[in-house]
Amino acid sequence: MAGHNKWSKIKRKKGVNDAKRGALFTKLIREITVAARDGGGDPEYNARLRLAVDTAKSNSMPAENIERAIKKGTGEIEGVNYEETTYEGYGPGGVALFIECLTDNTNRTVADVRHALSKFDGSLGTDGSVAWQFDRKGVFAIEASRYSEDSVFEAAIDAGAEDVSDDGDEYVVISEPGDFMSVQTGIREAGIQIASAELTRIAKNHMVVTGKDAVRLVKLLDWLEELDDVQKVHSNADIDDAVLAESM
Repeated sequence: MAGHNKWSKIKRKKGVNDAKRGALFTKLIREITVAARDGGGDPEYNARLRLAVDTAKSNSMPAENIERAIKKGTGEIEGVNYEETTYEGYGPGGVALFIECLTDNTNRTVADVRHALSKFDGSLGTDGSVAWQFDRKGVFAIEASRYSEDSVFEAAIDAGAEDVSDDGDEYVVISEPGDFMSVQTGIREAGIQIASAELTRIAKNHMVVTGKDAVRLVKLLDWLEELDDVQKVHSNADIDDAVLAESM
């Protein structure tokens, strides 16, 4: 879990400080639109949409933007038809990368992803080449300074979580994808505020990355995540702390 959580925390902290809110809104609007298209426009009956809306609200997206995205998904107003696609590849040092995208032009997207990988000593792999190295999980982060470990552990396990760990300044709760909403609801009903929640992919084993490979990998991850079509990038890297600190 170390590599996943360190990179996740760096991204959250960077998100507070940088001026990329417009690009973030673009990704969130696409996710809301596709979630509403595939599962209906009511977040109470559409777990994916509820997560997307919660994420948008936590990032201060205006309510009218959220409502418009939902209506585009349900067809109430005209919108772009996005396709979900994934790419698998390798980064510097042979790190495994699983890249999730929402796009209206797959030719453009694969070209952009391939360019980013080649620019930073990576390569595009075939379908299935790295997917087996990741498990799909729900991940919740809770500020450790606000709650005791026992209270978080009890609330999470009672709600159906499979694991709770202390990651220094936050507690990390892991659930199966199918238990995501019930775990989220149970933690909230226990009076515990969740700092972040996501359905993601967690590497089964991590590869320690240091030196120049670590620097190139951080640049590659940033480059990929700045692409409009890329929604999430997952890696099995445990990146050197010094490199992560410099990336802030």
